[in-house]
Amino acid sequence: MVYVLLGTGFEEVEAITPVDLLRRAGVDVLTVGIDGKTVYGSHRIGIAADITIEEMDLSELDMLVLPGGLGGVASIRGNKKAMDAVRFAYENQKFIAAICAGPTILAELQITDGKKAVCYPGCEEQMGAARIVDDAPCVRDGRVITAASAGCAVPFALALVDALKGQRAADCIARQIVIR
Repeated sequence: MVYVLLGTGFEEVEAITPVDLLRRAGVDVLTVGIDGKTVYGSHRIGIAADITIEEMDLSELDMLVLPGGLGGVASIRGNKKAMDAVRFAYENQKFIAAICAGPTILAELQITDGKKAVCYPGCEEQMGAARIVDDAPCVRDGRVITAASAGCAVPFALALVDALKGQRAADCIARQIVIR
């Protein structure tokens, strides 16, 4: 199961693109509302989350996805269950993926220490001991996947498909959505 954490102010493109492409690849994905069942993104688009954070079952977790958006990142940081889920994913060798400002949460928890990573331009100083890769849209280092911004949502989502279903599945999805 892939859980995508949605906190008030999340970046819509960074959340919905991975959900869409993972579901196209046949991956079980649930959106998780941190602040309730209906969550509003940074551009005031309301999303009906599949479940609330209280309903999340970490025993089913394969991957945890953290969209960016400053409000969404603050919502994750400010919620003990969300932060515990991030720690659980890392400590239990599950995939953990974050995009835009989301990787700063991983850095705060020292998950990216010594790992290659990217983040939103200007957030590098919040990345601690991560090995920042310049000009990459998305970077995978073991079970940690990071991406730079909303403009990198498709490469990020395809990297998540690759991690869970393999490169062949990611290539198939890329062809379906006509990546050029």
